[in-house]
Amino acid sequence: MLFLYFFLAAAITVAAAVKLSTYADVISMKSKWGGMMVGTILLAGATSLPEVTTSLTAVALNNPDIAVGNVLGSNMFNLLIIATFDMCYRKEKLFSRTAMSHTYTASLGIFLSLMVLAALFIRTDLSIFGIGLDALLILAAYVLGMYVINRYSEVDIPEEEKDEELSPSYALSLRHAKIGFFIAAVVILMAGSLLTITGDQIAAVTGLGSSFVGSFLIAASTSLPEAIAVLIALQLQNHNLALGSILGSNLFNMILLAVSDIAYFSGPIIAASSTSHQITASAVTILAAIVLFSILRGRKRFFRLYTWPSALLIVIYFISSYLIFVY
Repeated sequence: MLFLYFFLAAAITVAAAVKLSTYADVISMKSKWGGMMVGTILLAGATSLPEVTTSLTAVALNNPDIAVGNVLGSNMFNLLIIATFDMCYRKEKLFSRTAMSHTYTASLGIFLSLMVLAALFIRTDLSIFGIGLDALLILAAYVLGMYVINRYSEVDIPEEEKDEELSPSYALSLRHAKIGFFIAAVVILMAGSLLTITGDQIAAVTGLGSSFVGSFLIAASTSLPEAIAVLIALQLQNHNLALGSILGSNLFNMILLAVSDIAYFSGPIIAASSTSHQITASAVTILAAIVLFSILRGRKRFFRLYTWPSALLIVIYFISSYLIFVY
């Protein structure tokens, strides 16, 4: 019965994520934001709602490893998602059909990952109003980084995404899309919460450690909305939305470290977590750097072995997962 609930929650999450991506596509076409910003902010925030529930639930259960591992593991899995779809849709050359503005979000993601990695090594007990100084600095860097991105990045949409009338979702009104987006986000929050609870119970039955569970099993299940969102965005030929949802989700997840720290009353949550998360944080940094390289490389017209960065990313992901498991 436990597995039935898990797969039922997964099915509902998939269905809601399909609708969420469709509505996000309409908003990106009919609003002034464009695919890059809608993906980075709206779609990324909505698909990250299960991670919010997971981290807060873990804190309530006094399990900082699940909370921290969920954030870092989800970021790892999200980068695996974009690399996998880049391999599957290799003829479209995903990274060559997206806005250069994504380099800003990718760079910010790398910087935040390095901050988390440094915090995991330093493991300071310094706090302000009960919130870890490291988590506050990460939150401040996120806010400042997003301000710079919103202020200075340009919404440069490739030519193939300007033919709005060709999109199957273009017939929907902007108001309809906004309402539908909100409803789909709420459904994902509820289904994602059930997915997390059942996934945690399955993990308890199997006897896996909290660090591995948070970094792999639960992180993978809560990243299901991101995977579906990318798939639908690619099918709608909205490449900016696809990449923006992944990079934005990874940035949004970093906020959860500060949110979790606020709810965690036993000291700074990063310092209380396992040292095995140093492997995960290092992997996230390396994988994010590969994605940034792919975006910059995508500006070239001709490629030799276009898919090798994504293939390398996938290999590094599974090596890192193995190291986390055996740590």
